[in-house]
Amino acid sequence: MTHDGPTDHLEQNRRYWDDQAAAWHGPLARDHWAQVEPRWGLWGTPESQVSVLPSDIAGMRAIELGCGTAYVSAWLAGAGAHPVGIDLSEQQLSTARTMQAEFGIDFPLVLGNAEEVPYADDSFDLAISEYGASLWCDPYRWIPEAARLLAPGGRLVFMRYSPLFALCTGPEGAAGTTLSHPQFGLTRWNGGDHVQFVLPHGETLRLLRSCGFVVEDLIEIQAPRPAQRDYSEVSADWARQWPSEEIWKARLAD
Repeated sequence: MTHDGPTDHLEQNRRYWDDQAAAWHGPLARDHWAQVEPRWGLWGTPESQVSVLPSDIAGMRAIELGCGTAYVSAWLAGAGAHPVGIDLSEQQLSTARTMQAEFGIDFPLVLGNAEEVPYADDSFDLAISEYGASLWCDPYRWIPEAARLLAPGGRLVFMRYSPLFALCTGPEGAAGTTLSHPQFGLTRWNGGDHVQFVLPHGETLRLLRSCGFVVEDLIEIQAPRPAQRDYSEVSADWARQWPSEEIWKARLAD
């Protein structure tokens, strides 16, 4: 895990999603789209508990960075926002279009790269990412791009793995109870056939501030008891003791 490394992560991740990961996530799309209340992340944390979406979201121009099957954009549309979803996986977007037709919810879906979005400056009031760009794109590229896309006062919300989870992930790919990696230099996580990114808190805070953001909240998520399932990368028992994922909320200074 280091910031140094090849810059071909976008193509590597596109191949990973189109060839492998989309097949795992596609069958989950319908359940996500059908949810009455948004539930976030690995542990299905309810919106009523974390208030990810702004209270004044109705009418907002929103962009989901790394939308996947676009269920977050569907939630935004259901709340009265005007979303756009962008993703680099054609397979994921194909599933999203199928869901749009099934649920009768229409919004633009863009095949593209969240580090270089084909929209003008100040085009949106909200930028959001739930394990999309926030995990699969270089934060030193996608966060400045989010700042460019947002109008003054616009909000940025993103969910990702926690740095502690990344530091405790062992050689087998599962979180353990010992530190397996140094924190200094933590950025890039090479998974063999894909690349993910996690920054330490201090570095994330400095990056956001350098892009003109004011951080309004950082929510470290605790797994519920009982949890519906464990994951290969982290058990619910682990995530009840330490945060496996976190939500950042920031606002672009006026």
